[in-house]
Amino acid sequence: MAENKTKTKSDSKPKAKSDSKPKAKSDSKPKAKSDSKPKRKYSRKKKDTWYKKLGRGFLKFVLLIIGAFILYTAFVNLYIVFGTKSKMKEADDINKLDYDAILVLGCSVKSDGPSNLLRDRLDSAYEVYEKTGLKIIVSGDHEDAYYNEVKVMKEYLVGKGVPSEDIYMDHSGFSTYDSMYRAKSTFGIRSVVVITQQYHLYRSVYTARSMGMNAVGVPAIKVDRTGQRMRDLREILSRDKAYVDCIRKEKPKVTGDKVDMEKSGDLTD
Repeated sequence: MAENKTKTKSDSKPKAKSDSKPKAKSDSKPKAKSDSKPKRKYSRKKKDTWYKKLGRGFLKFVLLIIGAFILYTAFVNLYIVFGTKSKMKEADDINKLDYDAILVLGCSVKSDGPSNLLRDRLDSAYEVYEKTGLKIIVSGDHEDAYYNEVKVMKEYLVGKGVPSEDIYMDHSGFSTYDSMYRAKSTFGIRSVVVITQQYHLYRSVYTARSMGMNAVGVPAIKVDRTGQRMRDLREILSRDKAYVDCIRKEKPKVTGDKVDMEKSGDLTD
């Protein structure tokens, strides 16, 4: 019995030793694996950081440009609107002795006559004419033989009872800026009553005054028209352009010969 006990003791010792060796080996393997992982992660992080830096830099640049544009647009619109608000008048406020002419700005025409927006402008011009007797300049696009805004405008006013000789045609009013530039340089106007829709009137009066004219605005008869929201949004950007145009003061595409406002308006047909 004693011999058996000693055998079992001696047998158990080497087993314990042999069990410990493989454990040490198994411990070394995961260490080698854990050492290799951080190296791979480190190299990936380097690449990610390079792309992220570039992306962040570009995003900051874009946001800076957008922010600057928003600030510029806000400044220009507030400056133009509040700077000309006191120059908005009603037809009854216009004194004939203070102004040289009425300037009606053109817009799209149809085959059968003026568009709704243009008709509203012409009706307001007729109202001012009735009260003051001031001569009328109709300014619009007549770039080719197939499209003639000023002819339609003049015919409409003549149909309402305005004498033809009191209506002068500016055939090269391709933009608000062109119309104002030519009103002074071609027609010799120093003081003018501008007529268009309210949303457009701030920019129009601002442009006219930038040309050195004493300009006031009478808004066209207010009628709710479809698409007004889109016109309001477009006008915000148009004021941005007008602000720059009035600083540069470049000559329009067409300047034309001088017009004598003392002579008949039929000479401008």
